Amino acid sequence: MALTRPPLDPELRALLADMPLVPELNREVLPQIRQFSSTPVEPLLEGRAVDRREVSIAGADGADIPLSVFSPAGPDHTTPAPCVYWMHGGGMVMGDRFSQLDIPLEWLDLFGAVVVSVDYRLAPEATGTSLVDDCYHGLLWVAGHADELGVDPGRIIVAGVSAGGGLTAGVALLARDCGGLPLAAQVLICPMLDHHNDTTSSRQYAGEPGVWTREMNEFGWRSVLGDLADDAVPAHVSPATAGDLSGLPDTYVDAGTAEVFRDEAVAYATRLWAAGGQAELHVWAGGFHGFDALYPQALISAQARRARTDWLARVLTPRPQLAGRRAGR
Repeated sequence: MALTRPPLDPELRALLADMPLVPELNREVLPQIRQFSSTPVEPLLEGRAVDRREVSIAGADGADIPLSVFSPAGPDHTTPAPCVYWMHGGGMVMGDRFSQLDIPLEWLDLFGAVVVSVDYRLAPEATGTSLVDDCYHGLLWVAGHADELGVDPGRIIVAGVSAGGGLTAGVALLARDCGGLPLAAQVLICPMLDHHNDTTSSRQYAGEPGVWTREMNEFGWRSVLGDLADDAVPAHVSPATAGDLSGLPDTYVDAGTAEVFRDEAVAYATRLWAAGGQAELHVWAGGFHGFDALYPQALISAQARRARTDWLARVLTPRPQLAGRRAGR
């Protein structure tokens, strides 16, 4: 018996009515779906003063990892810029480094941020830790080339949407555990965090076509994990299973009420608080999975993007010291 679902935001419901939904995701249809999962980057750059650079680095196993670097164009800046290291969505099985890129490009416009987007390998061709390892090695390259990129190493933010949100959380765990690479913040947008796929929200969005369903989620996780036993899944692959969430950077988490990942996003923020971390959580009433990436013109999407941007502005702005400290008290 299907569980009752929270209603969709009326404007989103009207927009979604015109969108063809994939009835099933499997190995047979995946090649066709991949053809439509990438966004041409050129239209996103039109009208923006952006310098673009393409880089290819070697991953842990020698595989090529493409990175796209987008920097504000114009005279050389004497003050190092913040950096947004971006991980795209696509259920770990589709998409590329240009997918959902309009989100971090807004932060380039507003904050003068350098945006670096990573083209991690996809499942099922790549499995296990390959995807998150690719993302982590790209981050190490950014940190190691901060001067060359004009980036402030103290203001590197990791961010991603959906599968990219889960990979962002995994990368933050690796940065903490593998040498203490400091991160200014992590932004987890409707993140794919838990391979168990058994929350109430996951079960609510099963049994019929949708933007991202429990069945699609199961295919994505199986594509990455294969026959790996549940207790052998590394925490940086499925971050919800991490036993310790202390020592992570300030975190922004958001999701919609009407989506698969609602409950795991809320649970992750709750555990960050329990570990003494700082997290800001937004759950948008009537939002389906990826609503603000798919329909940025909707009112609720604009509100979600604005809340995210306002939070980043606080993170990136140096905080004035207390008057008592200035007075030497």
